[in-house]
Amino acid sequence: MPTSRRHCPRRDPGRKDMLFDIATEELSHLEVIGSLIAMLNRGAKGDLAEGVQAEAELYRALQGAGNDSHVTQILYGGGPALINSAGVPWTAAYIDTIGEPTADLRSNIAAEARAKIIYERLMNVTDDPGVQEALGFLMTREVSHQKSFEKALYSITPNFPPGKAPVDPKFASVYFKMSQGEESLRGP
Repeated sequence: MPTSRRHCPRRDPGRKDMLFDIATEELSHLEVIGSLIAMLNRGAKGDLAEGVQAEAELYRALQGAGNDSHVTQILYGGGPALINSAGVPWTAAYIDTIGEPTADLRSNIAAEARAKIIYERLMNVTDDPGVQEALGFLMTREVSHQKSFEKALYSITPNFPPGKAPVDPKFASVYFKMSQGEESLRGP
């Protein structure tokens, strides 16, 4: 479905629907990770609750306003809080866009690639088969999102260079040797 760059992407129901679907699924990924962490922590909390009371009190003191607190129960319904590792709540500030569809799609493709690598690394540091399965599922979904973004990008013609202003052809294919020493090696 080749589309002219003059076509307004906000009026493109196909790409718009794809973006809404992926955004919804990405929010569910936060819930999956948060629930996974909450389930993993339940085991430690349960062990401490059945153990020596002094150890349980120490854990609660260290935990502060953790998932056992009435505040967390009221604010988050006992579920995972959507916060980063420093405790800062998720906000729209995490959304990265410049409003140019081809540049934004390339950014999304790169973000999905980074997420896949992070899931791989997390899978390498656990031997829990349930955790590995959950992370493997999320990792695979990141790849499917990357493919969707790539298809959306390639359906926009022209899609490179991004933006509307033409580049100066005198400088578009000029490359400078800034290194010192031997002759430059030829690259692609």
